[in-house]
Amino acid sequence: MPNASRKALSPPVDDLALISRRYVETAIAYSRESPRRRVIQPFHRTAADALHRMLNAMQPDSYVRPHRHRDPPKAEAWIVLHGALAFFTFDEQGAVRECVRLSADGDAFGVDLVPGVYHGLLALEADTVLYEVKTGPYREADDKAFAPWAPEEGSPDAPAYMQQLLAIYAERSTRAR
Repeated sequence: MPNASRKALSPPVDDLALISRRYVETAIAYSRESPRRRVIQPFHRTAADALHRMLNAMQPDSYVRPHRHRDPPKAEAWIVLHGALAFFTFDEQGAVRECVRLSADGDAFGVDLVPGVYHGLLALEADTVLYEVKTGPYREADDKAFAPWAPEEGSPDAPAYMQQLLAIYAERSTRAR
């Protein structure tokens, strides 16, 4: 597979892009080979677009560091197309506020989040794919404000933090039944 370490695949070039199984399967294949264990398939044509639309394919060992979009404020929404994930929101100190399961075949399959809320997610199943929509434009310098209490992606502390979040998810899931 060429350049599997890319964070994002190339956007479509035509005016109309069918969100198809081909895109989903390609994104899954790249996510499996990616060192980050996830990849974005953008449908917005440029980083300057006002609305970003993308597939986000991820594996259970991919770490999405908790972050928020406050300055500039950006709303986001996710719909799970394949697989399942645990979606978290956090307070300012890093305590988990909400922890929900989103599943392609479940009752809850998506979320819509206002700007400024710390959030993160973990894939619960292999080959989980989300359709994500976020306010643009994208500028790396101010796109995300990473949570200071969460380890950096790729740090030695990230796997233990992921396990901690999964334990919170398991505890709350068991209590909710």
